[in-house]
Amino acid sequence: MTDTYPAFDMGPVPLPALDAEPAELFRGIYGMPMFVTTPTQDMAASVKFWTHGLGFFELFAAPGRVTHLRRWAFQDVLLVPTEIPAEIPAEIPAGPPAVTVTFSCVLSQVDQIAAACEELVPGSTTGPRQTPWNTIDLEVVTPENVRVIMTAARPYDPDSAEAQSLRDELGIEGPSA
Repeated sequence: MTDTYPAFDMGPVPLPALDAEPAELFRGIYGMPMFVTTPTQDMAASVKFWTHGLGFFELFAAPGRVTHLRRWAFQDVLLVPTEIPAEIPAEIPAGPPAVTVTFSCVLSQVDQIAAACEELVPGSTTGPRQTPWNTIDLEVVTPENVRVIMTAARPYDPDSAEAQSLRDELGIEGPSA
């Protein structure tokens, strides 16, 4: 395959070297192309381990719902309680999955992905559903029993309930309309 090229300058990872310096912690807000969601029964202990042990920092937290951790750009982890909040539909399993990984997609892909997965493994999808954080999420359980969330950002409406929640609960100002 010859259509690959060096693209190290696109991401935060330095070129391999014995004296390579780590990237700085990244505190900007951006559309996350991929992130890991990790269920926890003890949020405080998990935050402490990830921040003190692994070098992440708390970007923001919505108590009882999610703690967003980050190290470098594109190294995002969402810690979530194993108990599902009441506003999330009950069809999502309440127990922690073995592993959950979330990938960004665009709105026009959600139904296509759902149809393709259902064709391959009937009953493998749940949703899509609208979330309080302004996305449409499709849950897919793979044959290996990995929970994959395909998430598509909805257009930002500064007058929406989701935008108000981001401002009030998390202190995040979205882009202007």
